[in-house]
Amino acid sequence: MFFWKTKKPGRKRPQKAAPAAAVQSKARQVDIDFQLFMAAMILVVLGLIFMYSSSAFWGDFYKKDSMYFFKRQCLFAGAGFVIMTFLARTYRRLSGLINPTGLLVFTWALLVTVLLCPPVANVHRWIPLKIMNLQPSEFAKISLIFFIAKYLDANKSRIERSVKSLTYPAIMIVITLGLIAAEPDLGTPFLLFLVSLCLLFVGGMSLRVLLIGVAAAVPVLAYQVMKYQYRIKRLMVFMSPEANASAAGYQLNQSFIAIGAGGLFGAGLGASKMKLLYLPEPHTDFIFAILAEELGLIRVLCVIALFCFVIYRGLKIAREADSLSHSMMALGITLQLGFQSFYNMGMSAGLVPTKGIPLPFFSYGGSSIWSTMFMIGILLGISARPVGQAKGRRR
Repeated sequence: MFFWKTKKPGRKRPQKAAPAAAVQSKARQVDIDFQLFMAAMILVVLGLIFMYSSSAFWGDFYKKDSMYFFKRQCLFAGAGFVIMTFLARTYRRLSGLINPTGLLVFTWALLVTVLLCPPVANVHRWIPLKIMNLQPSEFAKISLIFFIAKYLDANKSRIERSVKSLTYPAIMIVITLGLIAAEPDLGTPFLLFLVSLCLLFVGGMSLRVLLIGVAAAVPVLAYQVMKYQYRIKRLMVFMSPEANASAAGYQLNQSFIAIGAGGLFGAGLGASKMKLLYLPEPHTDFIFAILAEELGLIRVLCVIALFCFVIYRGLKIAREADSLSHSMMALGITLQLGFQSFYNMGMSAGLVPTKGIPLPFFSYGGSSIWSTMFMIGILLGISARPVGQAKGRRR
């Protein structure tokens, strides 16, 4: 045949057997979703840049150190990178060893502990430690998604046949969301409830049961809003921001000013004026407003595109996962990151009511960045395959 080269017959040389250590090293090599990894790393770097930009004046004024928040966030991000790398390499093995119910019960213990801790700003959301304040609700997101994913994998056929099989996961979901709501915190349980419903629906729950669940949640949500006066004020601010510009709506209106001042091309990196104590705590929940002021609309759209790309890669990993539990876990994490990211951005722009929802990769806080890196590490771990093995849709 003329279209490929043929070797002339000759004496074959004996080949040396590869050392056992080399064979084992090659077998351990895995291929992760490199595009997701790079997108996440770019967001982490951008988050650190804007952490310094948004917190420098605040840190200098209140902590006498302009780099106070930046240095701490760098330490948190460094530890988060270690967590992410560890999970990317070991999640497949760990997921089979961890008892999902036991993990969720341990999370409940942390959520009960936080209720017994001294309040911060009239809420019980953090366990005070020497180096930081730990926020258990950030990790409750992961443990609840892990529980639902494992339950769906073990009971998918039962769920499709009988509604009663949803009783157990429903109880576990209600207890988890109830403990978080008792802090009090309404934003995190609300988003986690949406993620849970989506997972159960994809896992086999009928549309009728889904609608019943939504209908049952409406009066609970209404009661939680009416229970606290500050939530009613936030709802009124959302409906009419300009009417409360100097009182309850001050932070939201300052956010509007910051976003509007950015224009198309932004004021320039570090040139925000609203972070000079005009916008309260610009490095936490409203960091997106500083981002928009300094980058402008066009560059902010590029950052939003990065978030969309992370969500796209997460959904792709969920679709190509080799088991139902991995698929549901990847889907739950992707939905949680997506809902949380776009709620925070919408909150800064006045599209949704104000809640204490941090922006993944950007908002200050060890628990926030750790849970985000935890989720990315799990996605990378689910995407991992031995080098050379094709990634295909799960059977």
